[in-house]
Amino acid sequence: MAGTEFPIVDAHQHFWNLERNYYPWLCDPAAIAFRYGEYSALRRNYLPPDYTRDAGSNQIVMTVHVEAEWSPSDPIGETRWLETLQLAHGLPTACVAQAWLDHDDAEAVLTGQAAHAIVRGIRHKPRASATPEEAKRGLTGSMDDPRWRHGFAMLERLSLSFDLQTPWWHFDAACELARDFPRTPIIVNHTGLPVDRSAAGLAGWRQAMHELAQNANVFVKISGLGQPAKPWTIAANGPIIRDTIAIFGVERCMFASNYPVDRLCGTFETIYAGFRAAVSERPLAEQRMLFFDNVARIYRL
Repeated sequence: MAGTEFPIVDAHQHFWNLERNYYPWLCDPAAIAFRYGEYSALRRNYLPPDYTRDAGSNQIVMTVHVEAEWSPSDPIGETRWLETLQLAHGLPTACVAQAWLDHDDAEAVLTGQAAHAIVRGIRHKPRASATPEEAKRGLTGSMDDPRWRHGFAMLERLSLSFDLQTPWWHFDAACELARDFPRTPIIVNHTGLPVDRSAAGLAGWRQAMHELAQNANVFVKISGLGQPAKPWTIAANGPIIRDTIAIFGVERCMFASNYPVDRLCGTFETIYAGFRAAVSERPLAEQRMLFFDNVARIYRL
């Protein structure tokens, strides 16, 4: 095994079959604005055998599939398809499913998703601004939107967690959400998106992470640390990894590949070797928490 004495649970990965299923961002001719820049390399099928090949010598024993922006006209269709992959390949182990919290059919979709044993939580990216300077509160589709919050309120009753993917400059709204729904686990995606690596940008990210970490029902996935047109390096990402763990505590952090998306910035081994290097001085028990125990506990695997 590649440098660890325990198996690994990948907390965030994706599968897609572009010949069989419809993902607008991958199937439509026009590309979307994407934080890693040009992403045409992702426009091909990615299935469990591909993931196993990419994982290589890393002992991945379970994975959590996060909704891959499948066609919003049939959110539960992705869950059904993932169950066929699980039956055929043993992966994914569980999934975070799609649901649009502010849609009229939110209750029916959430109830339908919760009925599938593979489902642990929901992801719906709330409306967000492109920069901190443009951030506003109270917009339609944001975490402040009463319709969006009405959908979010259903998660507790259905025993579903929530994967939150939004830039750190919206964490003031996320703090209120966490306080208002303290029994719903909120799992921050991709390390809070520290895209701006300037001193000011990182200072803003750290402050926002500190404030959000005050809520005991918030957890964080350390993943998605790539930068456009730059390789994944421990020099660039090690300080962010260590800061995240220091802010949230080792018991509320978990590592994830974000594969195949993060293939745009690094190989699977490069990324996981970087994770291992960033925490190599921590006790082995804490390393196991970050690579295995926390994911298994938080996602109820």
